[in-house]
Order: sequence, then structure tokens, then C-alpha cells
Amino acid sequence: MKKKSWYVVLLLAFALLVLAACGDKKDDSSANQGKDDGKGSESEKTEDVKFLSLLTGGTQGTYYALGGTFADLITDETGIKTTAEVSQASAANVAGLEADKGQIAFLQTDIAYYATEGEFMFDKKVDSFSALGALYPETVQLVTIAKTGITSFEDLKGKKVSVGAPGSGTYANAEQLLEVHGLTMDDIKAQNLDFGESTDGLQSGQIDAAFITAGTPTGAVESLNATADVYIVPVTEEKADELIEKYPYYAKDVVKEGTYGLKEDSTTVSVGAMLGVRNDLSEELVYKITKAIYDNASKISHAKGEFISPEKGLEGISIPVHPGAQKYFDEVNQ
Repeated sequence: MKKKSWYVVLLLAFALLVLAACGDKKDDSSANQGKDDGKGSESEKTEDVKFLSLLTGGTQGTYYALGGTFADLITDETGIKTTAEVSQASAANVAGLEADKGQIAFLQTDIAYYATEGEFMFDKKVDSFSALGALYPETVQLVTIAKTGITSFEDLKGKKVSVGAPGSGTYANAEQLLEVHGLTMDDIKAQNLDFGESTDGLQSGQIDAAFITAGTPTGAVESLNATADVYIVPVTEEKADELIEKYPYYAKDVVKEGTYGLKEDSTTVSVGAMLGVRNDLSEELVYKITKAIYDNASKISHAKGEFISPEKGLEGISIPVHPGAQKYFDEVNQ
């Protein structure tokens, strides 16, 4: 009996040791809950960010000109080195955000909408970014020079016309404006040029007209005006109404007399310019970035700076807003 008793005692002792070991593991697991899971807390994620890329557009467009100013403001106010990067603008910037080649990007409001809905040039919904804030109207300018004799959209038939890169915001605007004027890309000799190449082509006679969607005055068109008589082909009120009815993210706009040496106003349409930001940036960091730009809007020397303000920061935005940006606008507009 003694041997059996000792055997039972040993079994019980072994069982207690096993249970104690399991309890230690459970306690360790519980103790680790809430600790860094590899993603880090919001403050840790903010502190870990040492560099930011701001995707803009071509060097002669408004995005790039403003991007340098924004990058400096973000660097100065957050301490995070931020660089404005040359890009192919809106649609390419969506791809750049998706691939994390940039963390902040200039976008047209229509292109941002297409991306989040998976429409037009986007085969599937893009859910990696959200809105940081609205900026200014982006005017759709059909640019030509006096010697081409082009004065209306109907005159474009059979002509060499720059329409921007396939899938770009400018390309979408060109296609939609041609559509309401009873034309398609097949009715013109479409050229896929950037803004600088377009104005160089107009000057040399290689093309006859160019669609340029950008804030006015646009640097590339100003440069063209130095050597040629610029003409902005107008969009009539009737055609503008037809366009807006089908694509409600457009608004009526005007290229003012005196811009590019114009002798009278030229009526046209515009979409909005905005900033997009990757969703995986922390609320704290995006709050600081938004504050850096909009609190210092009065320091922006570019002509489009007058449109940028906290009060207008959410106007025309049709996609979700990043929580950090929303926090900023809620605070300043309460």
C-alpha cells in the first residue's frame, strides 16, 4: 500500500507541475495582450516615421509648384523630412499611394472618387487612401494658339490634340468634354503628352491643341504665352450644363481676361484639387500634417493659395476623410 500511496503522490505532484506551467504560459499571454503587436501604438507609429514623400505632378504644373511649399511646411511643423516628388499626377498618384511609393498625394476629386468606387480607369476599388483636404478648383483648359485657327471643340476634328496620359485625370476630362461635343478620341489624332511637352508641341507646330487640367495660371501655359498668342477654347454654358448633369463633380469656371494675355474671359469647367493620404498613417500624424498646411495657408505665395483655407477644407470631397484630418477640421470649424 505504501508503494501505491507514494506512486499516487508522485502522480499528483507531476500533475500540479504541469498545471503550474500552463498557468504561467496563460499569464504570459495575458500580460502581453495590449503590448506592441508589431504595428505599434499611434504615438510610436508617428515617431517611427522619419521621411514622407508627397506625390505631385509634372514640373510645369500647379501640383509641383504647390507641392514644394507643402513639403516645406510639413517638414518645418512636424520635424519629418518631406519631399515633393515629380509624378504623372492624379491616376498615377493613386497607384503611388497604393504601392506606398508616396504617403501623401495631389489628386483630382473626380479621380479620387473613381478610385474608391472602382470605376472608369480603375478595375477595382482602391481602399488604401482617404482624403486629407480640399485645395482649389482645377480648370480644364483646352489650349491652342492663334495661328491654328481653332476656336471651338468642333474644330478639333482631325487635329493633333494632346489629351494627357491614358488613365490620367486630364485624359478623363478630355474624353468627357469631347463626348458632350459629339466627338470621341477616334475623331482626333490623340497625343499622350505631359503639360510641358504639350506647350512645346504647340510652339513647334507638332500639335494643334492640348487639354491641360490644372490650377490657373499654369506655368507651362504662361511659358507658351511668352512666344505665342494663347487661346483658350471656351466651353459654352449649354455644354457645361450638359456635362455637369452627367458628371456632377464638374463646376463652371472661367479663365479670366489677362491670364496668358487673354483679351476676354473664357468660360470653361473645373474639377477640384485635393490631397489624399495613406490610411495607415496614424491619426496623430495626419492631424499634424493637416494642421501644418491649413494653419499656414496665408503663407502660400502661389496664386491658388487664396482658395486654400480650413473653412473650405472639406468642400467637394466625396470620399472618406482620414480621421486625423477630420479631427483637425472639426476643431477649427466648431
